[in-house]
Amino acid sequence: MAASTQCVVVGGGPAGIVLGLLLARAGVRVTVLEKHADFLRDFRGDTVHASTIRLLDELGLGEGFRALPQSRLGNFRLPVAGGDPVVLADFGLLKEPYNYVAMVPQWDLLNFLVEAARQEPTFTLLMNTEATDLLRDDSGAVGGVRYQTRDPLTRAVVGGGELRASLTVACDGRGSVLRSQAGLVPREFSVPFDTWWFRLPRHANEDEPVASIAPRFGTSDVLLSLTRKDYHQIAYLAAKGLDPRLRAEGVEAFRGRVARLRTDLADRVGAIESMDDLHLLDVKLNRLSRWHKPGLLLIGDAAHAMSPAGGVGINLAVQDAVAAARILASPLLKETLDDGHLAAVQKRRWLPTLVVQTFQRILHRVVFAQVMAGKPPKPPKPLIFALRTFPAFGKLPARMIAFGPRPEHAPEFARRKP
Repeated sequence: MAASTQCVVVGGGPAGIVLGLLLARAGVRVTVLEKHADFLRDFRGDTVHASTIRLLDELGLGEGFRALPQSRLGNFRLPVAGGDPVVLADFGLLKEPYNYVAMVPQWDLLNFLVEAARQEPTFTLLMNTEATDLLRDDSGAVGGVRYQTRDPLTRAVVGGGELRASLTVACDGRGSVLRSQAGLVPREFSVPFDTWWFRLPRHANEDEPVASIAPRFGTSDVLLSLTRKDYHQIAYLAAKGLDPRLRAEGVEAFRGRVARLRTDLADRVGAIESMDDLHLLDVKLNRLSRWHKPGLLLIGDAAHAMSPAGGVGINLAVQDAVAAARILASPLLKETLDDGHLAAVQKRRWLPTLVVQTFQRILHRVVFAQVMAGKPPKPPKPLIFALRTFPAFGKLPARMIAFGPRPEHAPEFARRKP
């Protein structure tokens, strides 16, 4: 089957759905392809930062968003060798109502955004539909995608076709198929750790209306805990490439690692029934030097994979989508889109990407690389002094994490009253 649209967005994550919603509100015919049958996948990034909450308010969706099940992250504490933890980022110092980071299951957020997008007559979402290749015209410019569809139950391929479009946007993540098909190769930066996600039960009396993140540092590993409604979502960080050894040691040894780092959770590590309960995230930090080719734009993790340090990847991807919608909606409608417009998106979002990744690389070097080598973390002493001596100083890193550099506002054409 062959079909056409003005813009095809590949990948139904936060960046892809937000971009589809915004372009549809401008009147652009946009089709989003999502290869899965639903959004129910464990251990995706679930932080919704203040800049995204503000965006939802501007779109008239804030009230509905706040009705979703969620918890609030109030601060980020950094353990310091030989002393009490210091509050690295105190979101409570920021101006209300954007003085927190929301922890919302990503499937709830995506379903909520899709419901809003489906109110627009020019929005189409195709589930169980996977882009497999790029279409090109005689000049070599990208003109859409080839795709295949799968049965939602058996996952067997049941069909496919071509979808032609004036613009193809790759929002298909760090393992982007379209990036590979376009021959674009990101520059990789060294990362000292991988992450293993799993969950542990949470008791009803463990109430945490305003949560904080305080990493627990071991001799060569780290444990982070995120509070869910009825469970703890746990991230275990250890040296990159350690996965084969961990799995060879077996589940009892891994339970011991968790209990050593979180003695308060030692009574429930039996919930880790086997090593199959661990979901490995091969942590990457990279970016493309060029995010576009004629007819093709890459944003989010497809253009710049972020480390989980700071939890800012989703926020940055959503901001990419907002900038892309504002810059590209008019030329798409007027059929005047060219490579200059795509370059303008990268130019707008390049500095924020560079700043955040530089911050993450520093954090990797002074904290995580030290721990993975069996040494205590070494945050810069002037930073620790400033945080302990001037508590209000925590507003600066809080704003950087909550809003990021160059936060984007909703374009006028996409704004609605609540």
